Amino acid sequence: MAFHPSQEEAIRHVDGPMMVLAGPGSGKTTVITHRTKYLIEEAGIDPGKILVITFTRAAAKEMEERFIRLMEGRPARVSFGTFHSVFFTILKYAYRYQAADIVREEQRIRYIREMMEQYDVEIEDEREFTASILSEISFVKSEMVSLDHYYSKNCSETVFKKMYQGYEERMRKAGLLDFDDMLVMCYELFRERKDILQAWQNKFSYILIDEFQDINKVQYEIVKMLALPNNNLFIVGDDDQSVYRFRGARPEIMLGFTKDYPQAKLVLLGMNYRSTEEIVEKACALIGHNEKRYEKKLTAARKAGKPVVTSMSTEPQEETLRIVEEIKDYVKAGYELEDIGILYRTNLNPRLMIERLMEYNIPFTMKDSLPNLYEHWITQNVLAYIKAARGNLKRSNILQILNRPNRYISRDALEEADVSWNKVKAQYQDKGWMVERIEQLEYDLLMIRDMPPAAAVNYIRKGVGYDDYIKEYARFRRMKPEELLEVLDQLKESAAGYKTMEQWFAHMEEYKKQLQHQARTQREAARGVSLMTMHSSKGLEFKIVYILDANEGITPHQKAVLDADIEEERRMFYVAMTRAKERLHVCYVRERYGKKQEMSRFIEEYLGKSPSQPLGRQGRPNR
Repeated sequence: MAFHPSQEEAIRHVDGPMMVLAGPGSGKTTVITHRTKYLIEEAGIDPGKILVITFTRAAAKEMEERFIRLMEGRPARVSFGTFHSVFFTILKYAYRYQAADIVREEQRIRYIREMMEQYDVEIEDEREFTASILSEISFVKSEMVSLDHYYSKNCSETVFKKMYQGYEERMRKAGLLDFDDMLVMCYELFRERKDILQAWQNKFSYILIDEFQDINKVQYEIVKMLALPNNNLFIVGDDDQSVYRFRGARPEIMLGFTKDYPQAKLVLLGMNYRSTEEIVEKACALIGHNEKRYEKKLTAARKAGKPVVTSMSTEPQEETLRIVEEIKDYVKAGYELEDIGILYRTNLNPRLMIERLMEYNIPFTMKDSLPNLYEHWITQNVLAYIKAARGNLKRSNILQILNRPNRYISRDALEEADVSWNKVKAQYQDKGWMVERIEQLEYDLLMIRDMPPAAAVNYIRKGVGYDDYIKEYARFRRMKPEELLEVLDQLKESAAGYKTMEQWFAHMEEYKKQLQHQARTQREAARGVSLMTMHSSKGLEFKIVYILDANEGITPHQKAVLDADIEEERRMFYVAMTRAKERLHVCYVRERYGKKQEMSRFIEEYLGKSPSQPLGRQGRPNR
């Protein structure tokens, strides 16, 4: 097999630290597997002393299988694993831990829910809050942050501290450990027991790490100890593809590697074997705007190609219709549906695209489970108003709207299974201002009753004051209100397509059935156009890629405020662009939810134009 000179240099490296900067599509897995083979066959290294670490079980399995094929089935005792599997093995020998001692995800969720009850934490979106708190607990552990200096993103510091300490207490009582405990305990073990550390240093003399840009602080500290004294540490990664800051991954660790190891050799795998020249050039023009990165010159092995298409649509319906028409054209031209990937920034983005694909009977698969807009707690609140207006006065339904916004009506005032407003008013007969509030709610329900769907949603938002309630809730949850208001915007956009409530409700039911069918099909045989978030697309490739909704506020996301956040968003867009092998389409809209939208700054950056040069409808500068 012929290698590029830079690949050859990396493969033939034996002793001492080396950092391999591997651009997208540059053959990093090839380098890792061939270097492992070279160490055994040419450098005479005992295979039992080689450790190859990557981040996911799937990646570790694939790496091991490729290595076995390379060795033509000859047994080689090289250890392949994830950080967690390697560190858990170390803990197994030290503390006799078994797989049964690892906490299950449903147990972790149960602990948080128990504490929410214990501390009277009332949250609308309980599932999302629970996941966010567990993510924060993980971050605090993996970054070794002091609780006294941690500012929670989801609730007050007091509540988070109670949650964290309560979670830890429950874990210790049950004798369980989570994935972050594996890292922290391994770090502490190596710090305190030099004899155990030395035994593992002797065991693994050569360490290779894939996707090094995704490493977090505690993982790096352990690896540094494990690699001593010879520092035969071979790291492969791309700081430009570090997109997991929310999990504690820091490109700064990779950027500081040569400071920690001044003697480290540096190799750039700068030949992209995946994408055409046009795609590589545009992607490099974009990522060049990041300041905290290693400078790289990437070259495309595939020269000829079509230009990157940047296209503007008036609004999302037009955008999705055009994409569907283009997909049909690609299929007529001989492409398979499996050759096409549609990428987006968050799971809220693809709803219209999915509805359009369903409408045209175009099969698709999804890497991420898609949240159903119509099952979101905000949607459920709005629908509860509409159902109440249309006569559903069941206690369970009225409780969803009673104090959203807050009317200070006690749940105890709703005594029976079916609510009677006269009885509720009777409970407050000595408080005229409360009776007025109940009468206002009755009036609002009367107003909503005969409205078409979009008008009803609008009245609930503005007339009833649900938008104000959402803004208040966002403040309590330390969220940007826009994140929650977008759910209402999407709901109103959906409602606008239907004249009657019956039609709209029928659509919701059909959409739910289609998503369930989609989930079943996914399990059986995944075929069709691939839809996924930019995060999930990492490591994949498609002949044709569409990037949806390249607008300010979506990508870069409205949550990105600091320079470091914007740089991470730019890396995410770069990852999305470099998934494309032959054709890349970047799409943006001029208007959404009746509001003017700005084109993403990332488009201006890769086109090398100033914002004062607007794009024409087909992606050409206007004259």
